[in-house]
Amino acid sequence: MRVAAVQLNSTGEKARNLEAAERLVRAAAAAGAELVALPEKWNLLAAGEELVAGAETLDGPSLSAARAWARDLGIHLLAGSVAEQGPEGKAFNTSVLVGPGGEDLALYRKIHMFDVDVGGISYRESDNEKPGEEIATAPLADTIVGLSVCYDLRFPELFRILAVRGARILTIPSAFTLTTGRDHWEVLLRARAIENQAFVLAPNQVGEAPPHFSSSGRSMIVDPWGVVLATAPDEECFVAAELDFAVQERVRESLPSLANRRPQAYAWPQLTEARV
Repeated sequence: MRVAAVQLNSTGEKARNLEAAERLVRAAAAAGAELVALPEKWNLLAAGEELVAGAETLDGPSLSAARAWARDLGIHLLAGSVAEQGPEGKAFNTSVLVGPGGEDLALYRKIHMFDVDVGGISYRESDNEKPGEEIATAPLADTIVGLSVCYDLRFPELFRILAVRGARILTIPSAFTLTTGRDHWEVLLRARAIENQAFVLAPNQVGEAPPHFSSSGRSMIVDPWGVVLATAPDEECFVAAELDFAVQERVRESLPSLANRRPQAYAWPQLTEARV
């Protein structure tokens, strides 16, 4: 299967973002990609209040456009993530996998909120976004895709569940910060690929966006041995690679770590209250 990761420099200008996304999705499809992935918040990357104001329903213009592109091109399209209108004046960070008929194959709302302090900036996603609660996989041709978004990358237990559910491709659309991306991005992507003996498709944002976003770029495609098959330069573009599932089978047969797991030995501890 030939796949492509689209790298964007999205901002608060939604019309411009959609134009850039469509142009690169069409270019990737013309280059033979059967599965094309957009990055996190591909249609609108902005401050929390602006993000909530620009949030759309699942049948809003951004996802409707993505469905039309997939249908027109006959491809599978991961509509990275968009701000979806949610309850209590907040948004969900929602990723949708669209099939070649324009149908939704899977929907995933980002579970882990990016509430951190890095590079002298305080990020508090939970101020304006609500976490999702459900893990998502979907059939795609003869394989299974597992969905995640950006900060989820730091939580290996999520990806282990995706692998247990049969995912052979892990999608990680991101807007990884320049500070964390410099030292952590490739390391974590390769780790998730190696741990789960899965392909990783990781489209990322690149460059500056107001009010303080600076994304690290280097969108990547990684194979189950942890080999980086493609890396994007620091510009809006796409990168593509062939996923050889026979290679994945050989990795899993020669190093059967998935089969050798003993989950009962490392179940999450149940804390109990001490009584005096």
